[in-house]
Amino acid sequence: MTKKKTKKAVAVKYDIKDIAPKVIAKGKGYVAEKIIEKAKQENIPVYKDQNVAEKLFNLELQEYIPEDLYEVVAQILVFIGYLDKINSNGEK
Repeated sequence: MTKKKTKKAVAVKYDIKDIAPKVIAKGKGYVAEKIIEKAKQENIPVYKDQNVAEKLFNLELQEYIPEDLYEVVAQILVFIGYLDKINSNGEK
């Protein structure tokens, strides 16, 4: 019998004034669902990657991401920026 994993969600924000992206929200189960729901309501893209979410979930709120996650988080932020650009141009 396989144990179903609890859904986890982590919100990351990058501000040019900061030294790195940081965790601004996180939760599991019901709270994770609410984080995802709020992101969708605000038209914030949701990127799903269980391995990255696990690593980010272990960080504290307002904690900057560690250097070993810079590359993967940068790729995610670039991808989300690309989606924002496409959506703002009205393309699908």
